[in-house]
Amino acid sequence: MTRIALDPFVRDLDGESAALRAAGPLAEVELPGGVHVYAVTHHAEARALLTDSRVVKDINVWNAWRRGEIPMDWPLIGLANPGRSMLTVDGADHRRLRTLVAQALTVRRVERLREGIEALTNASLEKLAAHPAGEPVDLKAEFAYPLPMNVISELMGVDAADHPRLKELFEKFFSTQTPPEEFVQLMADLDTLFRRIIEDKRANPGDDLTSALIAASENGDHLTDEEILNTLQLIIAAGHETTISLIVNAVKALQTHPEQRKKVLDGEIGWDGVIEETLRWNTPTSHVLIRFATEDIEVGDKILPKGEALIVSFAALGRDERQHGPTAGEFDATRTPNRHIAFGHGPHVCPGAALSRLEAGIALPALYEKFPELELAVPASELRNKPIVTQNDLYELPVKLGCPFGHGE
Repeated sequence: MTRIALDPFVRDLDGESAALRAAGPLAEVELPGGVHVYAVTHHAEARALLTDSRVVKDINVWNAWRRGEIPMDWPLIGLANPGRSMLTVDGADHRRLRTLVAQALTVRRVERLREGIEALTNASLEKLAAHPAGEPVDLKAEFAYPLPMNVISELMGVDAADHPRLKELFEKFFSTQTPPEEFVQLMADLDTLFRRIIEDKRANPGDDLTSALIAASENGDHLTDEEILNTLQLIIAAGHETTISLIVNAVKALQTHPEQRKKVLDGEIGWDGVIEETLRWNTPTSHVLIRFATEDIEVGDKILPKGEALIVSFAALGRDERQHGPTAGEFDATRTPNRHIAFGHGPHVCPGAALSRLEAGIALPALYEKFPELELAVPASELRNKPIVTQNDLYELPVKLGCPFGHGE
């Protein structure tokens, strides 16, 4: 089996994903830092493995970890071994840790956030409208980032004053270009920030999920301080990064498919179709780390060996022709059915999927209603991904907004 090295600079995610599919359904992969793992790259096999009890989250199963081959300054250590939370345990412990989060993020409860999300969206659009006409603006920084960060922070009870520091630390956390000598300090800085947020909530509890986690711990649900801290960090990181990419990637897709954009704006194609097709075709999460095989597992005509690590390559399996047909490589917002697994599958499926869909479902139509003449300020070929092998994340999305609706000559 030929090993495929993932490009730490993410210069050609589509080409890399095609190579992974061609090598799949199970491919040998080299992660940045020379760490060797396996990747599942086809849809059906990914669904099967994500519900296979022989694939677990316990890092102590990993042969390379037990042999001491994974250094603590490895650039992806924070994603492979982020501490004890619902992300890193299975079975009863996973259900215990996930329950409170899942209760806070049910579809019904998420829907109650609609009014606040609409208000945040409208406020961001008014700020965009104040930009000088014809001057390029980074839609990612000015629109796609503030909305999900504000929403998830309100849900978790994080003060807006902490947003700049969180942005700085998370950008370094996800980047494969953060020097190893800085990574240990970065993890310590994140730890310090989240411990301070938790202590603030202990002293001044509110109607937020962090306060609920603390109260559950004090009421006998046995959440440790480490579990509370890691859960807080996990939800904030995942809760804003995925939605930022979803919004940015949807705008990019519409701007590079003008015939479909016109049908969307004319009401011939629904926004749900745009969102689901973006999740499939240009998924926010390119590769998810890491699970471990407790025994040899057949994957197609190959074997995932006992004690080896597995990543799920969502960018590859989202365009699997065996699942999505011969047009899997094309963006088609009318695709029906569109049974992707961009938010995962099985026990560890993303609990924030409904919230992410709601935010995008509010932000995207509002953006195009306000700025129907929006256009890219640079050719799409010049847009570059950030050096993050786990996230499909652009550096920026420069656009020209055009005249706001209702402000024409």
